[in-house]
Amino acid sequence: MRPRDVPRLVEVSLAADTLFADAGVVLPPDDPRELLEHAGRVLVAVSGAAPVGLAATVAVDGSAHLEQLAVHPSSGRRGIGSALLEAVCAEAAAAGGDRMTLTTFRDLPWNAPWYAARGFSVWAREEWGPGLERVWAAEAPIRVLPRVAMVRNLARTGPAA
Repeated sequence: MRPRDVPRLVEVSLAADTLFADAGVVLPPDDPRELLEHAGRVLVAVSGAAPVGLAATVAVDGSAHLEQLAVHPSSGRRGIGSALLEAVCAEAAAAGGDRMTLTTFRDLPWNAPWYAARGFSVWAREEWGPGLERVWAAEAPIRVLPRVAMVRNLARTGPAA
């Protein structure tokens, strides 16, 4: 992410949030600028010259945590979200990380079921570290529907490439 990308990424994030409203999910107002300023890393998907998606990660309990994945609805359903997700997972693995965590809505099709199809599984609370507990507590205002924490093992399997 470059500083000049921030205004467009705010637009992307807010536009992506309209999917929740369209599904009848009422979330508290969101200002994505804070996330963009405090994320450890933000990968940006660009179409032409304009950002159309983002994946923001932070470190939680010594592992990569996907704080937000957003794609502008006008660019949706083209594999951009999947590409961003794979890129942040690959980056975390290359940096020596063994897992990626996230929190998401359990029942919305583009949330937990979508992540499950990409190798994430629901993570039992008794396995969480104190950092994920703090993330969960901070998300109390958005728990308007059931949410889950999910994890994906990033360890390589099979022969080394």
